[in-house]
Amino acid sequence: MFYRPEDGHGLPHNPFNAIVTPRPIGWISTRGTMGDNLAPYSFFNAVAYVPPQVMFASTSAKEDRDGTKDSVAQLRESGVFCVNIVEYAARDVMNQTSGPWPAGEDEFALAGIDKAACETIDCPRVAGAPASLECRVTQIVKLEGAANYAVFGEVTGVHMRDDCLVNGQFDVTTFQPLTRLGYRDYSVIREVFSLKRPGE
Repeated sequence: MFYRPEDGHGLPHNPFNAIVTPRPIGWISTRGTMGDNLAPYSFFNAVAYVPPQVMFASTSAKEDRDGTKDSVAQLRESGVFCVNIVEYAARDVMNQTSGPWPAGEDEFALAGIDKAACETIDCPRVAGAPASLECRVTQIVKLEGAANYAVFGEVTGVHMRDDCLVNGQFDVTTFQPLTRLGYRDYSVIREVFSLKRPGE
C-alpha cells in the first residue's frame, strides 16, 4: 500500500504514529499563573549532548488555551518545564493526566501524584519518577498545521531515583520504561541488549 497524506489513507485509523514506534513519553510538568499542570507527550526525545537538550511537540489545541494546550501555554509564561520519565508502574496515573481537563486543573492532584520542587527552575516534578529533567526553554517552533508546536529546552538539572542507579549507570531495567505505539497501544521495555559500534 502507498498513500499520500494529503489525499488520505482510506484506513479506519491513521497509521502514521503506529509506524514511528516505539516513542518515549515525556511527562511534561509546568507551572503558570493558573497553577501546576502535568501531561504526557509521545512526540518527545533528547536532541543534543552538550549542552544536553530535549524537545517535545504539542499537536492539538484546547478551546480554553488560545490555539494550543496547557503545557505550551504555561511554559510560554514561565520559560521553563520539566520532563518526567514514565515507568510501567505509572501507566494508569499517566493516562489519567492525558485527559482534556480544564485550564487550571492540577493533574497532580487529579491523579493523586506526589509532586516535588525542582532545584534549578520554578516548576513541579513527579516526585517518584525514575528520572526528571529540569529544562529552560530555548525555542518554541511553530510547525506546519493549525496547532503544531515543537518546544526545545536545555537541561539545567537532572534527578535520578536512587534505585535506578546500578554500578554507576542509569539502568532502565530497574523500572521498565513505558513507550507509546500507535492508536491506543503502548509497550514496555523489559529486555535490553548491547551492541558494540565499529571502531570502539
